[in-house]
Amino acid sequence: MGIEIEKKFTVKELPENLDSFPFHMIEQGYLNANPAVRVRREDNNYYMTYKNSLPAEEGGIGKIEYNLPLTEESYAHLIEKCDGNIIRKTRYLMPLNEDAFDNGFLSANPSVRSAIESGDIKIELDVFKAPFDGRLLAEVEFPTEEAASAYHAASWFLDDVTGDHRYSNSSMSAEKF
Repeated sequence: MGIEIEKKFTVKELPENLDSFPFHMIEQGYLNANPAVRVRREDNNYYMTYKNSLPAEEGGIGKIEYNLPLTEESYAHLIEKCDGNIIRKTRYLMPLNEDAFDNGFLSANPSVRSAIESGDIKIELDVFKAPFDGRLLAEVEFPTEEAASAYHAASWFLDDVTGDHRYSNSSMSAEKF
């Protein structure tokens, strides 16, 4: 089990040289929306994920997350059973914006500085395919809630939509067209 601490943003413009960044091709579907039970193909890797918000008494923005590996055959079987829209997107992996944290915060939190330098904290930019053409969302995962709170959004981000269920992939799977 892991705890996922992330912030999510809408995007006002795509960064320059987008094709120069590494990326993954992702396809996913939802067997259940709340708690989220999804199956995902990321390039040639297949897995099932269970995701649920932390109990209210634990507060914060973290989510409980379990990942279980699947075979290609089991993924193909399960994706057929998913409800609603199948989500397809390209996920670009980008370095964190240089002004992401104040120097004082980084001095007081050397593990965060180290995580940035090693690429463990990065921007994941999702560019969605049909039926969501044109939708862009960026996520940043953090090692602590303090780091998430101290983060300064990249200049090409628009709105912080962290916690707004309308921007979750599980909600997108239920959208009607």
